[in-house]
Amino acid sequence: MRRRETQSKQANMLKEVKLIKRTSTGVGKAFRWASSLADIKQAKYITVCAIFLFMVSVPAFANIYIMEVLWNAMFYMLLALGLNIIVGYCGMCDLGFAAKFAIGAYTTAILVKTFEWNFWLTVPAAIVASIIAAILIGAPTLKLRSDYLAIVTLGFAEIVRITVRNLEITGSASGITVPRPSLFGIHLTQPIHWHYVFLALVVIFIFISFRLRHSRFGRALAFIREDEDAAQAMGVNTTRYKLYAYILGAVLGGVAGSFYAVKMASIAPGSFGFMQSANVLLAVILGGMGKIPGVIVGATFFVIFPELFRNIPEIAGMRTSDMRMLSFGIILVVVMIFRPQGLWPDRLKTRSLPEIDKQK
Repeated sequence: MRRRETQSKQANMLKEVKLIKRTSTGVGKAFRWASSLADIKQAKYITVCAIFLFMVSVPAFANIYIMEVLWNAMFYMLLALGLNIIVGYCGMCDLGFAAKFAIGAYTTAILVKTFEWNFWLTVPAAIVASIIAAILIGAPTLKLRSDYLAIVTLGFAEIVRITVRNLEITGSASGITVPRPSLFGIHLTQPIHWHYVFLALVVIFIFISFRLRHSRFGRALAFIREDEDAAQAMGVNTTRYKLYAYILGAVLGGVAGSFYAVKMASIAPGSFGFMQSANVLLAVILGGMGKIPGVIVGATFFVIFPELFRNIPEIAGMRTSDMRMLSFGIILVVVMIFRPQGLWPDRLKTRSLPEIDKQK
């Protein structure tokens, strides 16, 4: 019996190696070369500094449209970094991440609009609300795995969406308006203000994700992701660690939701539907689960590429919006064919068996 299991594992590993070799030509080879170059320490630092300086200088030459697109990309980066802790680091399947940032958004909106709190005091309240919600849904359900957990998280997201749509304090289906805050005497109303606020948030979220991944806690999550049964056999309390990862992901989502509410100045239940959760999950998978640069690239790709097809002409009677999404869908299919593990996957997951044997 054990011999058959060993042979089956070896066959699966050989299939993965063949898949890697097949995707190492053409576009796939170019992506692998770029990712390997970026893993060099000097090149990594230079690239990060160049991107940061570019983002800081964008308001000097960009118009409002470009700044709004970049803001949307940074917002998806925040959500994707939060979901990456749950999906990428721990290997859980979450189809209801929209509920996490909906809780943060509505907590801030209610406290600011109804109880006239200062916005900056509502952020800790949103964190507490996110922790409570994560414990309530995670504690009894995180023993489930794969598709069962996905169904539970999807159901939780729908419960949150329907609840806020029917409560009077949340503005029901019409939503709730939120006054914009001030920072150091500056009333945050201009796109340039929110560009720098969300840029600072992205830097903070990246720092948290990086420290988490290279910590003992992050290594335990990676162990659970690769083989939960083996991790449990080695003494890792898988349920507790999964709950902690779920709470951390919910906290990052809640903080992003708080800033989303005041930036948009109004929120409605339609902004927190299933498609929003699917879009964030798509950004994580498209970029490369568990890899911070991959998540950033995936979120950027997901937001910017559809904008490139905004003015595409009508063909065969199809509307411009339909042609835009059709073109984007074709691009996604092509990318996933050549890069099935994401645009920027973890190099440890993409190396072939001979490469691993050489290092040993």
